[in-house]
Amino acid sequence: MGGARGATAVWSVAALAYLVAVVHRTALGVAGADAIDRFALGATGLATFSVMQLVVYAGLQIPAGRLLDRFGVRALVAAGSAVMAAGQGLLAVADDVPTALVARALIGGGDAAIFISACRLIAQHFPARRVPVMVQVTGLVGQAGQIVSAAVVLPLLHARGWGATFGALAAVGAAVAVAAAVGLGAPPVSSTPAAARERFVPAVRAAALPAGIRLGFWAHFTAPFSANVVAMLWGTPFLLSAQGRTLQEVSVVLTGMTLAGMTSGPLVGQWTARHPLRRSWVVLGSAAATLAAWVWLLAPSTPRPFSQLVVVAVVLGAGAPVSLVGIDYARTFSPIERLGTATGFVNMGGFTSTVVGVLLVGVVLELVSPPGTTTYSLDAYRAAFAALLLPWALGVAGVLHSRRRTRAALTEAGTPVPPLREAVRRRRAA
Repeated sequence: MGGARGATAVWSVAALAYLVAVVHRTALGVAGADAIDRFALGATGLATFSVMQLVVYAGLQIPAGRLLDRFGVRALVAAGSAVMAAGQGLLAVADDVPTALVARALIGGGDAAIFISACRLIAQHFPARRVPVMVQVTGLVGQAGQIVSAAVVLPLLHARGWGATFGALAAVGAAVAVAAAVGLGAPPVSSTPAAARERFVPAVRAAALPAGIRLGFWAHFTAPFSANVVAMLWGTPFLLSAQGRTLQEVSVVLTGMTLAGMTSGPLVGQWTARHPLRRSWVVLGSAAATLAAWVWLLAPSTPRPFSQLVVVAVVLGAGAPVSLVGIDYARTFSPIERLGTATGFVNMGGFTSTVVGVLLVGVVLELVSPPGTTTYSLDAYRAAFAALLLPWALGVAGVLHSRRRTRAALTEAGTPVPPLREAVRRRRAA
């Protein structure tokens, strides 16, 4: 099997692995209320569960990228899927906090390898003009994992209990590991292993040096963390306790957020492919829309109508795929032999901001609530979510700064970015 069919077949296996990885990643988010009861947690304790997973995930991005450059996609996807399955199996039987934290660390460690491996596979098997769209389609498939968490995992949890639910997730993860080991072929002959054998620190420095790679990092940092904070942990308890919504309504809101991301992803990919010199516009536009949505949600001091909650979720969800513009920066500013490392560096961005966001919300909730509180008020959530302005401002500043440096580097290399007015004039003349 070769050509387009072969590329699509191997991509399908990697995309399936990523979908299941997102289910593993977000399952605790929909089980947040159950985790509070099972492990006797407060807000900071619950946030620590997600932070543990995300810190491990973000911290292993560069090592996983180096391993990817060295050993290839099949080894990384199969091993990562197996490690996540072990983590979910351990979480299924955990009845104390230390064991659950180890389980979350295993899930984060296995997850670290999956998406960057899928991006590397796409760059190796598809024409350059199709890569931005295929990366977005992969992200779309992954976001379907959030739908599975909201529409399948949450009802299963309340019907069958903690152990059965997370045990089933472990079994699915093990099956995906076997599918990856069988269905993903060896790296193409054209792969260049020399750079992968370089020492770690010089190789990482070389991969992260171009200004365009750092622009990719900040683009990835800025775009997804609002949706991640809601989907991975704080959305369900906020909607249940502070907004007074039912489980069915929570499922609709979270599903709407995911569907918005799935809809906007291919559009972002098409824009990225057609306007590679204007990619940062999508990032900054998404940041502005996200800020407006948070202000609209948090400014009133009373619970919001269900329709408004859905609209806010849709805006946040539509911004999440914009993070993949950062992955496209890694592709265009990195040689193939360093692509895994560069992609891992960029992919740290959104999960670093997510760690900061999840922890900020948990810390602020406890600071503004009476000691011992486990169900937090609307005013407490308003203050906690307002703290997300800090990583938002840092990300936007990083995008603007690194964009200036990237454009200066492009001009020096003979590819200047023309002013918008000049670009429009040329297009009309053509």
